[in-house]
Amino acid sequence: MENKNLIHPAILPIAPKPSQYGIDPSLVKTRVAELPGMCSLKLSELFPELPDVIFPGGEGALDKLYELAKDEIRKVDMSMIQPDQSVNVLASHHGFTLLGGQPYAVLLKAIRDVVIEKTGCKNIRLRAGVGMRFRETEEYIKRYGLDTYYGPGKAKGVAPVDEGIPIETEIGTLYGIKAIYDADWIIHAHHTDVREVHFHRQIDKAVKPFSMSYARIESRSTYHQNLGPRAANFTARAIFESKFVQSKFAFGAFLNVGPHGVIGVIADNNLYNINDRATFIGCQLYGKVMTLFGKIDECIAVLDFPCPVPYVFSAGVIYANFTGANSDLYDMEGTPLPGYTWYTEAFYGKNGKPLLPETPPLNPAIKMCVHNYAWTGYPSAFFSEHIPTVVVGAEQAKLFDTEPMNIKYMDHATIAKTTEGAMEFAYNATGTDKVIIFDGAMGGLNCSESLAKELIEKAPAVSKEVEEVLMPKWFRQRGVDMSVLEKLK
Repeated sequence: MENKNLIHPAILPIAPKPSQYGIDPSLVKTRVAELPGMCSLKLSELFPELPDVIFPGGEGALDKLYELAKDEIRKVDMSMIQPDQSVNVLASHHGFTLLGGQPYAVLLKAIRDVVIEKTGCKNIRLRAGVGMRFRETEEYIKRYGLDTYYGPGKAKGVAPVDEGIPIETEIGTLYGIKAIYDADWIIHAHHTDVREVHFHRQIDKAVKPFSMSYARIESRSTYHQNLGPRAANFTARAIFESKFVQSKFAFGAFLNVGPHGVIGVIADNNLYNINDRATFIGCQLYGKVMTLFGKIDECIAVLDFPCPVPYVFSAGVIYANFTGANSDLYDMEGTPLPGYTWYTEAFYGKNGKPLLPETPPLNPAIKMCVHNYAWTGYPSAFFSEHIPTVVVGAEQAKLFDTEPMNIKYMDHATIAKTTEGAMEFAYNATGTDKVIIFDGAMGGLNCSESLAKELIEKAPAVSKEVEEVLMPKWFRQRGVDMSVLEKLK
């Protein structure tokens, strides 16, 4: 590849957003992508085999997505929904951080409109679940006008500490959120973005929200406190396949998302058909970016996105996955510790040391983290404890100091007055000028020119390795028939 033809001016980062979980947007004075030496790579040029996207796509892209979503949702059987019944459209907070949030909001609007059109049912409510930021989806509902679109009192955020409802499953009683299931029918609105592949391991990814976004804390904590991510995967399937949930499930409608943007919409009465599509996309498309990131030998990682520390984006991949990029997070047989959940404290003692000698470190390629802009709302001290971290601005440092889940974050980090000062410190301390920026740049990734040249050089070999070596292994481990791949594209 010709380096000069693939290196572009930096893509506009996702803008700061007002939230109780982050500093006031006016305090974000400089974005790292604006600094000298930064540029952008377009994923469609790094990996030309990536499919075309609808969004980002210029003026009218969201309107096009809305019409396409309606066309796909119209194909689903809705005969079970009667005009005098009620329907809950179920959403998850992570969908609103994808590509600026608007595409997910468009999907939620399209679902409502088509259900009314096809069934005559007008009692349609939105229930948007969260993780540890209990008020987050309330902010999203207002930001994207979903409270007015769905109608007064029909759109609300729900949290895992809300009133629960027992759900009898084949493994015993688990607990959902009562407000999720207080309708005759439920519609599962989600996305194929891989997000926490270190948690679900691209197994039943489409089913995961039933034990996370839609479950009480006692059941969703199986991922974090009880069984660990690998073992906890079956709780989502147990809840979804329970007689109670199956008696209410109408269909699923997903944004079909790749690392470079929205490819389309998938809607089906059979959630496992959607799950198969999500498995293919997660391995085939995201797997290439993940594998490429694992080839980076050294860099400064920059957090510059309106989201908690582990969930900031670069090229469709979250920072939490990058901290584990020194191993193949898709490999179910890899060593050491197959299935290791990289960024959590699960494999570390209170002294900050690994519980087992074979526990690998966080990605050693990350020489320093510059925290220019990221939110609280997720326990993140583990990151600053294991990766040298510079936080920009006293206001941002104070926010983390006073947030219950992060009162130790700044114990392991230092403060820079300005973004420019933080980057200068990082360059001098690490001796590298390679920078990767987790700022949500849509359609590509923002980075330094030195790293861009390295990624361009390595991308063709990565694509070949994923297609010919890794994907067959990943699918074999999951019992997936690769011959079905062409039919699902």
